[in-house]
Amino acid sequence: MGEKQRNSSAEKQVASINVDYVRSIERQENHKKAKKVRLFRRLATLGVMTVVLIGLLASTLASSNNTLEEKRLQKEKVSEELAKVQEEQEMLKLQISKLNDDEYIGKLLRKEYFLSEEGEIIFTLPENNEK
Repeated sequence: MGEKQRNSSAEKQVASINVDYVRSIERQENHKKAKKVRLFRRLATLGVMTVVLIGLLASTLASSNNTLEEKRLQKEKVSEELAKVQEEQEMLKLQISKLNDDEYIGKLLRKEYFLSEEGEIIFTLPENNEK
C-alpha cells in the first residue's frame, strides 16, 4: 500500500500542476475571447453610429436640395415680376416726360375730348370695320 500512496500522491501532484496550467490557458483564452467580444461590440456600435450619421447627412442634403430648388423657382418668379415692373416703370417715366410737354398735352386733349384750337374745325370720321 505504500506504493499505492506514492503513486496516488504523485498523480495528485501532477494533476494539480496540469490543472493550474490548464486553468491559466483557459483564463488566457477567455481573456482573448472577451477581448474579441468587446472589439466586436465596439465595431458594431461604431458601424451603427456611422450608418445613422450617414443617414442624417443624406437627409439633410436632400432637404437642402429641396429648399434650394424652391428658392431657385421663387427667384425666377420674382425676376420675371421685377422685369415687368421695370418695363412698366419705363413706360410711366416716358408718359411723365410726355405729360411735361405742352404740345403733347394739347394733342391729347384734342384727341380725347374733341377740343380744338382757335380757327380749327373738328371732323369725326366713322370707323370703317369692313375692310
